[in-house]
Amino acid sequence: MLRRLLSFLSIDMAIDLGTCNSLVYVKDRGIIINEPSIVAVNSKTGQILAIGEEAKKMVGKTPAYISAKKPLRNGVVSDFEIAEQMIKYFIEKAAVSNKRILGMNYLPRVVISVPCGLTEVERKAVRDAVKNAGGRRVFLIEEPLAAAIGAKLSIEEPGGIFIVDIGGGTTEIAVISLGGIVVFKSLRVAGEKMNEDIIQFAQREYKLLIGERTAEMLKINIGCAIPQKEKKEMPMRGRNLVTGLPEEVIVYNEDIQRAIEKSVKQIVLSIKATIEETPPELLADIMQDGIYLSGGGSLLKGLDELISRETKMPCRIIDDPLTAVVRGAGIALENIENLSKLLSSEDDELSI
Repeated sequence: MLRRLLSFLSIDMAIDLGTCNSLVYVKDRGIIINEPSIVAVNSKTGQILAIGEEAKKMVGKTPAYISAKKPLRNGVVSDFEIAEQMIKYFIEKAAVSNKRILGMNYLPRVVISVPCGLTEVERKAVRDAVKNAGGRRVFLIEEPLAAAIGAKLSIEEPGGIFIVDIGGGTTEIAVISLGGIVVFKSLRVAGEKMNEDIIQFAQREYKLLIGERTAEMLKINIGCAIPQKEKKEMPMRGRNLVTGLPEEVIVYNEDIQRAIEKSVKQIVLSIKATIEETPPELLADIMQDGIYLSGGGSLLKGLDELISRETKMPCRIIDDPLTAVVRGAGIALENIENLSKLLSSEDDELSI
């Protein structure tokens, strides 16, 4: 009876707590929040001024005493207090439109995605941040597993599934079979590293200082992993480091390809290294089904073609790769009894 009452009153949710963006999936409603993982803080008072979309608008445009912070670095909680406040904001925002009896809500169960390579200390930091933010019970699910579930792949079959999730802070590479991860690599080279590559390229080639948002727009609009037949260009605006004056330079897709080439190569080499460690029996299945790509980084033009050429295997981008992880975590939440073996929680927590 108590379980049914708590189930009715609580707003269970799944969270993809990303380095760049966080998404929240509410049971029976789907994805209701998709906002940047940014918090604007007054460094003088410690007061939090804005979170998510509102905080992103402040990036690079605030007085010196207001800083826009990212509480996660490479998929890991780097600022516990700020991360806790951000998660609390997402939980409360999700609950606002889900008022239940007498306008009250009980604490939710939360399924949250994490990179494969987290240490126990880092996992505990994520759990503690969610519980302090209002989670009644916290379940962790590895990002590649969540992405595979979100892509509706048959992860519980004995065949091998090779999935690469390229997010903002990490690239997660995993071979999945019988509902578990057989081989994995967690690489701290992903979307943010490519943005840094473009910023360094602008300084090196043009003595131009550009911001992270400009670098990201260049990557999204004209970035590519291999040379493209169609030549695209885009203005790159910033401050000339020599004159100190604003300047605009036209750059082409081949320029951005050269800028991010090293990071792309690191991802490809890690994929090949994972293939080398994969048991031969599973490799036969993977050769037939190919490599699945998810995450925002998978949308880099020509990346699937480059990986296919380098590995000599088919490579495809799953449907809606940006939301695959949170959709998979949401499916795990809605089928928590059947998929409990894919989730990890603290042993001493009360099972409700």
